[in-house]
Amino acid sequence: MRYLPLTPSDRVEMLAKVGAGSIDDLFIDVPDVAQHDGPIAGLPLHASEMAVERHMTKLARQNLSAAEVPFFLGAGAYRHHVPASVDHLIQRGEFLTAYTPYQPEIAQGTLQMLFEFQTQVARLFGCDVANASMYDGSTACWEAISMARRVTKKARAVLSNGLHPHYVSVAQTMARFTGDELVSDVPDLSAEADTDRVIAAIDDKTSCVVVQYPDILGRIPDLRPIADAAHAKGALLIAVVTEPVALGLIRSPGELGADIVVGEGQSLGVGLQFGGPYLGLFACKEKFVRQMPGRLCGETVDAEGKRGFVLTLSTREQHIRREKATSNICTNSGLCALAFNIHLTLLGGGGLAKLAKLNHGRAIAAAQRLAQVPGVRLINSNFFNEFTLELPKEARPVIRLLADRDILGGVSLGRLYPGNDQLGQGLVVAVTETVSDEDIEAFAAALQEVLA
Repeated sequence: MRYLPLTPSDRVEMLAKVGAGSIDDLFIDVPDVAQHDGPIAGLPLHASEMAVERHMTKLARQNLSAAEVPFFLGAGAYRHHVPASVDHLIQRGEFLTAYTPYQPEIAQGTLQMLFEFQTQVARLFGCDVANASMYDGSTACWEAISMARRVTKKARAVLSNGLHPHYVSVAQTMARFTGDELVSDVPDLSAEADTDRVIAAIDDKTSCVVVQYPDILGRIPDLRPIADAAHAKGALLIAVVTEPVALGLIRSPGELGADIVVGEGQSLGVGLQFGGPYLGLFACKEKFVRQMPGRLCGETVDAEGKRGFVLTLSTREQHIRREKATSNICTNSGLCALAFNIHLTLLGGGGLAKLAKLNHGRAIAAAQRLAQVPGVRLINSNFFNEFTLELPKEARPVIRLLADRDILGGVSLGRLYPGNDQLGQGLVVAVTETVSDEDIEAFAAALQEVLA
């Protein structure tokens, strides 16, 4: 029997307080198709623990494991080899059980790790300072837009059409509550990112320009002219990096004029994990540090002159007065940050560059082979480890037919941009160091078969 602590009159009073007529009013933003009235079809009302375990195991066997089949999925989440030592170290009790320290100076090991993580992210992004991680890449992107508003006192953000649509969606959701105006568009199946279109959208009311680097189609935009155009109008340039391994080979956004650089750190140390938990990265120029969300760990010396670490800056609402907080979604993904830190430490600068070159070489080989399949056109003229193909038919059913042949063959643009006929034949393919020559050949053969 369930324990229900609230009486009907309690519920009526609570609903009246928030201005809702009924409990159903609290769920009006949930689409009808996602709501259920009554038990879920096919599931018993109750079952033994052993029966549930057996049933769930049977369902799990229907999945295609990324480690067991040729895998070419990307579009913001990438499969890289994560050394076994990463998982071994993050499972040490002092790391695995630790949460964000509220008496931070006691947790010297955690603070030292976060300090080193910040240093890695700042160097990787080409920025002066980085925070101690955030929830994920999409929320870090929104936090950057919100930060730009605080810095510039403007509320109009220009989002490039190469920005991941999920990142755009998160920003649109948050902007509903802040009143920010977001200018966004969908990409064209063109070889180069449309820099001119982005620049043309910048005006005197613009707080920031948000550009993904590389973008959702795998193209690598030139950030310098966009930065110059934004700065001329008093706006900031925000660069979004969803594949940090790329920065082992291409120039960092900070070098190219970005004021704020955010991204997703999943590629290093974290793994795919069915979509989460992931790791938000956030860095900026030093002059904006006071407006940066999240937490910042610093190095100092104690009363005896010994090296120590402290929480230098904390802008989250748990630590300070709520009205003075710059953010309330700046969750520090500490364990994922540790995995990132360990993986990147094991690689070092030279190792990251070698890994990036390996990714790029694998991607070139795959792009050239897949472009030989009759009817397939390679869109990109420049890319890192991800590129877009245009197929002679809609990509979504092709993806399903490939999966039936045990090939996870990329992400269809029709899935990312539903209802857009122009993009429906686009297929985003990611190729990392985990892809073999045999995988590429199997993909090409299967693609030719399903397109015939």
